[in-house]
Amino acid sequence: MPESPREPVRSQIDVEVRYAETDQMGVVHHANYVVWFELARTSLCSRSGFHYADIEKLGYLLMVTGVEARYHRPARYGDVVQVACWCERLGSRGLRFAYEVRKGEERLVTGVTEHVWIESATGRPCRTPEVLREPFQRLAG
Repeated sequence: MPESPREPVRSQIDVEVRYAETDQMGVVHHANYVVWFELARTSLCSRSGFHYADIEKLGYLLMVTGVEARYHRPARYGDVVQVACWCERLGSRGLRFAYEVRKGEERLVTGVTEHVWIESATGRPCRTPEVLREPFQRLAG
């Protein structure tokens, strides 16, 4: 019997909406969701056993090559939202992370970011570093 695929590891953070993140109507400006995506992604990377700063010390970067966000409902000043992140796809040279921002049971925003591995020394794309392959495979499920 074939082994069933495992669910990807999910990381979730809470974010209290700050006044500086909102527009004049008290609604979160759309660009702030991308910042929240990064916070959740950094938290997820730590669950691989490698904080993002450790990855950089190894001589690698995860360059963002694409961002998508779909806005379903607004978050507002004073709300506490939950930002979840998981590795949706792990390729030989890059990753795709997925995100969901919720306020309780209400879905506010969904999104994805695409990344490619870069060698810091050369600034060129590379295959997933050997030392990071298995830890990121565990995240992807």
